[in-house]
Amino acid sequence: MDNRKNDKYFAEKAIEQITIISNYIGDKTYDEFISDEKLVDAIMFRLVQMIENIKNISSEFKSDNPQIPWGKIVGFRNGIVHEYGKTDYTIVYEVLTDNLSPLKEVLSALK
Repeated sequence: MDNRKNDKYFAEKAIEQITIISNYIGDKTYDEFISDEKLVDAIMFRLVQMIENIKNISSEFKSDNPQIPWGKIVGFRNGIVHEYGKTDYTIVYEVLTDNLSPLKEVLSALK
């Protein structure tokens, strides 16, 4: 593997996190998700790690893929990190179930 930290590197790292998150959430319902504190903590940590990698992907790639709301992704991360106690888990669950798959598909173009 090429160890230079370029778009491909950061995309692969983000995809790794998405895969782990997807395995964690599986087919759990919202109620199952929020009732498992350890699961919530683990997923929140992985989301932050995923977004940290996404932040490092070039603006060129991001502008070539406007279907992904890159700015909202970073804003989501900031909300998790800076206002953790105020996190709206309905939004987190929606991201987990609706938004990770399309993001993974776009990032896979860099692999």
